[in-house]
Amino acid sequence: MRKNKFLHSLPLKLWLLLAAILVLTFFSNDFGLVDIQKTAIILAAGIDRTEEGFELTAQIAVPKGSDRTTGGTSSMEIEGQGATVSDCVSQIYAKTGWVPKFVFCDLILLGEAAARAGAFDALDFFLRNEYAPDSCLLAVCEGRAADVLGAKSAVDDASSLALEKLFSDAAKKSGRVMTTTLREFAIGYYGVSASGSMPYVRMQPQQGAQGAQGGAGAQNGGQGSGQNEQEMIFSAEQTAIFTEGKMAGILDEAETLAFSLLGGNVYGGTLPAEGATLSVLRNDGSVTVSAEDGISAALNISLKVRLVNRSTPAAPSDVAKGAVTAKERAAAEKALEEAMRSLWTRCAETGCDLFFLYRELYRRSRADYGKWKDTPLSAFAVEISVSVEGLR
Repeated sequence: MRKNKFLHSLPLKLWLLLAAILVLTFFSNDFGLVDIQKTAIILAAGIDRTEEGFELTAQIAVPKGSDRTTGGTSSMEIEGQGATVSDCVSQIYAKTGWVPKFVFCDLILLGEAAARAGAFDALDFFLRNEYAPDSCLLAVCEGRAADVLGAKSAVDDASSLALEKLFSDAAKKSGRVMTTTLREFAIGYYGVSASGSMPYVRMQPQQGAQGAQGGAGAQNGGQGSGQNEQEMIFSAEQTAIFTEGKMAGILDEAETLAFSLLGGNVYGGTLPAEGATLSVLRNDGSVTVSAEDGISAALNISLKVRLVNRSTPAAPSDVAKGAVTAKERAAAEKALEEAMRSLWTRCAETGCDLFFLYRELYRRSRADYGKWKDTPLSAFAVEISVSVEGLR
């Protein structure tokens, strides 16, 4: 009763004022909706170096069907040039009238020249942009990023979506690809180690695709020269390493696998061993630093594996067990040890603290860090141990 009395006592003008406020609030906000007619939704950004500064290639989602699907994600590439990446974005806006939106950008691809000149000269814009997610993936490509994003992928309508498939969780667990995000790379760059890594992307024509496309184009009576464009496939089994923000070297496939195993990231990946293929069931890896008797580093990999394939026929009982012979275990251990030594040598030669040993030393003891911070990796004593255990 008291509540109803209070409501009836409110003057009509106050009710009208409250209603007006609600109406204005409701109709004056877009509630986070994106007008696709006025906005360029960027799927990926490619950055290359030019004489004047930078060239930004934005791969923009186009909401229409393509020659592969009737309602998939099609894309187009728009380029902008300028002294900074921000100038490039402004030029894209001036060319198209679309406001570039980086909130959906999941990949930043650096051309090799841009990576060698200094990655954060280009990435600074994305760190400062509050709408660019720091969880977006980073990668370096062979040649120009514009060429890679503009290539026609054999596995997806948009090249950026095909590249993102290479960086999936399943690919990372295989140990063949080492991924990194903008946030992770920035932490490594601004930390005491000033080092980091990115997957290194290469592309090559799909074998046999040109002939098949040519036949299809002839049958369709020349519906457009775009159908004869060569389809490309991408690979990212190599890793670019960075020192003080500049690309200093490239890890090959074996070194990338060793790097992944040392991080304990491999679950279900495979190893070649003396005419056989071994599957990783358990991966324990570690890299530690010690400053007790001089400065030293210890690299350790411990694996439990099973046999998944052998290049020669075997008895049914052997197939059922999946047992690994001593010779195969020894071959796997030898190959891994060689890859780990090669990986450490490459890091020492380039000065890349890929395992963040200086950061670990800094966190553990400021005194030890102050004593050894100017000691190069090549002066570290290194202990490498590998253990491969098969099913019993």
